[in-house]
Amino acid sequence: MKSISLIGYRCTGKTTVARLLAERLGLRAVDSDPLIERRCGKPIAAIFAEDGEATFRNLEERMVAELLDGEPVVLSPGGGAILRESTRSRLRNASTVVWLTAEVEMIAARMNADATTAARRPSLTGRSPTEEIRTVLESREPFYRETAHFTVATDGKTPGEIVEEILMRIMENTENARCAQNAERKP
Repeated sequence: MKSISLIGYRCTGKTTVARLLAERLGLRAVDSDPLIERRCGKPIAAIFAEDGEATFRNLEERMVAELLDGEPVVLSPGGGAILRESTRSRLRNASTVVWLTAEVEMIAARMNADATTAARRPSLTGRSPTEEIRTVLESREPFYRETAHFTVATDGKTPGEIVEEILMRIMENTENARCAQNAERKP
């Protein structure tokens, strides 16, 4: 079995869904951001403020590579992990990539309900949360689309429903790939 990576904007459900999906598959769920924070001894917001985004993206790239080079996992990288071509390529080639999406208003509501958002996650534009979400999503959408094998919308769904949809889509993709290989072998 290959690793599964859940990509998407912050507060689209990556960490929660990764835990449930990993449990169903008997794999380990890994959220890369807390691992980077532990390794550096400071929150991501401090890494951005003190060391800059480029330093954080270097750390993130190395962490993703390290995690995907080992045993299969369900990986939840940070929302901006797709900004680097090398990280996008690693994610796509070493795992099945699922892009979790949500409407801007849903993301904003989830961010407002998460007490750790402001402390752990830096503002990326200095704009209001809703405007920042719109702006950042617009700039990242081509990268998410390029990286993902398929997309799952999380609006109005429970984490369990999202997991079921992911599992169904993985099974469909596996079956389609198997059929394509069999068709190529036939004379």
